[in-house]
Amino acid sequence: MSARTVQATGSRGGVALGVAALVALLFGLATIRSGGAVLFGGDEARRAAGAYVGFVVWFNFLAGFAYVAAAAGLWLRRGWALPLSLAIAGVTLLVFAAFGVHVALGGAYEARTAGAMTLRAVVWCAIAALAWRLLPRPRP
Repeated sequence: MSARTVQATGSRGGVALGVAALVALLFGLATIRSGGAVLFGGDEARRAAGAYVGFVVWFNFLAGFAYVAAAAGLWLRRGWALPLSLAIAGVTLLVFAAFGVHVALGGAYEARTAGAMTLRAVVWCAIAALAWRLLPRPRP
């Protein structure tokens, strides 16, 4: 067992990864539910969403499944949760940037989308940083 594995399974690291896994799971389930409601819930749900940005909603809905997978990997302290968490954080930042371009070009949007994307970016950058610190890195 490597020093990094011991560190990841230690009580402090284990608690931190457990909390991160719980946050990722709850965030993922909420994201799937809210995105699915807009995408598949009918006209009333779409009206309630206001001027939603389609590509952002689709990304968030699909990312919710990755959040749940990452939660499982974090909970089980699996090395593959690290690249998955990094990918979620990176792609979230890219979609957030694309959303910014959409807004800058005069596209319709809801202010709450900017807030939600900020929250997603902060949460996943924090989870990815924690995973970087506490999980073993997969070998090439």
